[in-house]
Amino acid sequence: MTRVALVTGAGRGIGRAIALRLAADGHDVAVNDINPDSAEQVAEEVRAAGRRALAVSGDVSDRDSTFRIVDDTITELGALDTHVNNAGVAQVKPLLDVEPTDLEKLFTVNVFGVVYGMQAAAMYMRGHGGGKIINAASIAGHSGFDYLGVYSATKFGVVGITQAAAKELAQHNITVNAYCPGIVGTDMWDDIDARLGGYLGLEKGEAMRRYAQGIALGRVQTPDDVAGFVSYLSGPDADYMTGQSVMIDGGVIMR
Repeated sequence: MTRVALVTGAGRGIGRAIALRLAADGHDVAVNDINPDSAEQVAEEVRAAGRRALAVSGDVSDRDSTFRIVDDTITELGALDTHVNNAGVAQVKPLLDVEPTDLEKLFTVNVFGVVYGMQAAAMYMRGHGGGKIINAASIAGHSGFDYLGVYSATKFGVVGITQAAAKELAQHNITVNAYCPGIVGTDMWDDIDARLGGYLGLEKGEAMRRYAQGIALGRVQTPDDVAGFVSYLSGPDADYMTGQSVMIDGGVIMR
């Protein structure tokens, strides 16, 4: 039987890689992004891979929008088996310079958006035999990073919410886990590199190179590295795994 996955923030980077990997695994995929053109481009790639796809734009930081995204997925693709709360934003700023608007932006996307996504997905899954909810955390959800303090706080929040949701939803055969990437070669990390460089007086690319020196496997990770782990979490081999926020970072942080 065909399985259906919804991936938020899938118009580029890690989200795009996850959408394409789940399509390769045999899922029909709903591709969400706040940019409708980006969502449609990735949906076309999913179709080219031989799977059905839906491009559904919307802002996950708005609860009504998130519920509509899930409803549209179910209406158009017929089910929802895997929900990947991938959408997120980062910020580089010294903690003493953080403004209320900074806190509001990061928490509404990275935390509120995950909560809304879990609510919408679980309300469907609990009446349809269960499912898999997979959240985007980060190595910054296991260790706070300087100049990324608010981002780190949001990702620590995702780790906590993932654990709580796993306990509450287990009775409905819904597993809840999170993936915690490290230093990924994406547009987000290019922006982090540039902004860190501005604060630290470094040339373009130097901040990323400094962080990358701590990677045991010796290279910056790719979106496909992350997508491979999400593929595992979405599959039957992970049926007995829940409440975990696993670092997939090449060995930056070891616990």
